[in-house]
Amino acid sequence: MRIRLARAAVAAVWLYEGLWCKVVSGDQLSIVAAVPFLPTALAAAALAGLGVAETALAVWVLTGRRARAAAIVQTVLLVAFNAGGLLFAGDQITDAGRMLTANAALLALAWLLTAVPTHD
Repeated sequence: MRIRLARAAVAAVWLYEGLWCKVVSGDQLSIVAAVPFLPTALAAAALAGLGVAETALAVWVLTGRRARAAAIVQTVLLVAFNAGGLLFAGDQITDAGRMLTANAALLALAWLLTAVPTHD
């Protein structure tokens, strides 16, 4: 039961960040639009694509399958998202320390899930 709860917590973060912040509300459009090599006309589509990918990642985490691979993907994505956001749109991130701390906690839980069997 606790493993399912931990998976649900990690998945909820990806679902919120992907589905709500990127696909539904588009709250992070200005951050994606700040990427210098991304044409402005493609920023909304790129944001939606990232949101769909994050939503799919939430589903993957919930399954518990290939938890190590899921943790690697989560780590790569968060490092890339955090670095890109701070590099290209750091002035739009209100509390970088909070963001980095929350993401470190998320990754710690994601990696802890790699140490448990896929069946509860």
